Amino acid sequence: MTKIKNILLIVLTSCMILGFGAYELLKTPDEYSLSERRTLAKMPEVSFESLLSGKYMSEFEDFSLDQFFARDTFRSVKAATSRYLFRQKDNHGIYISNGHLSKLEYPANEAKLDNSAQKIGEVYDKFISGSDCKVYLSVIPDKNYFLAPLGGYPMMDYESVTQTLRDKVGFASYIDLYPLLELDDYYNTDQHWKQEKLPDVAKHIAEAMDSEISLDFSENVLDVPFRGAYCGQAALSFKPDTIRYLTSDILASCKVTLYPTGKPQEGFIYDMKKGMGKDPYELFLSGAEPLVVIENPSSDTDRELVVFRDSFTSSLAPLLASGYSKITLVDLRYMHTDLISNYITFENKDVLFIYSTLVLNNNISM
Repeated sequence: MTKIKNILLIVLTSCMILGFGAYELLKTPDEYSLSERRTLAKMPEVSFESLLSGKYMSEFEDFSLDQFFARDTFRSVKAATSRYLFRQKDNHGIYISNGHLSKLEYPANEAKLDNSAQKIGEVYDKFISGSDCKVYLSVIPDKNYFLAPLGGYPMMDYESVTQTLRDKVGFASYIDLYPLLELDDYYNTDQHWKQEKLPDVAKHIAEAMDSEISLDFSENVLDVPFRGAYCGQAALSFKPDTIRYLTSDILASCKVTLYPTGKPQEGFIYDMKKGMGKDPYELFLSGAEPLVVIENPSSDTDRELVVFRDSFTSSLAPLLASGYSKITLVDLRYMHTDLISNYITFENKDVLFIYSTLVLNNNISM
């Protein structure tokens, strides 16, 4: 009887291994993980060189892990076991505290911060220095600044990070946003801030640049649940957020132009198609774009604003539109600095460098 049980166990195990292997080889590979917000590994091409160097096997391992049978289910089981059974405080840097999901951003990366300051300085020296532009700098704290201390998690020294950047970007007037923000201003499942919480932030920035903006907005709700980037990375069941967005007659009249490939393309203050897509936060100015131009035909001023920014400003910029005839947004992560002069002239403009600590601590440019 024992011999029969052993044989059955071997047969079943072999069938499972062969079955999973056949499944991975025969099924059409998934190209994108909606839960993780990333492109999945593709089947590597076989060549003599890749086999000899070991590159093929390394890439095939990545492919097999990304295309594994019921992968999301196994990820959820592992994450739940780590959190609830083994009481681990985080899962690959993702942690839960006070109803929020977040990712540890610790310690401060001095080399990356220095690179960020150098890139801002490079843009200033190359395009702005010697002009009559007024230049400003602002830092957006990521939500770990508010959340990490509540759960006893480590965090970078935000005061030191901000002061270091201010010292290295001394040509810009600093606009302090820290006192205006709190944990509730950020989505529970994502790193970004909520637009409906930003009118006071927009007003503060505008006043610091001697501009006047209208705060006459109507609040709207995007009719899809928002499961932010941290939700998929955590692989745990979590209540989704609700995206709210602010509209006005001024915003309705604005013209938006995108330059995804260097050529102009019609855009929208609120891209409803992307809002219903894989990342609803892309509702705001169509998400990641190298260059975005907002023109306000109802403006009673000819003032223009150029903003060097990251994704946080996608939801902030519309709130500043009433104070300017034109706002140009540049994301140096997707646009090389050599191309800037093809689209922007730096004369008689306000220039704002505004970045989140998440981006400053990684990379603000390509």
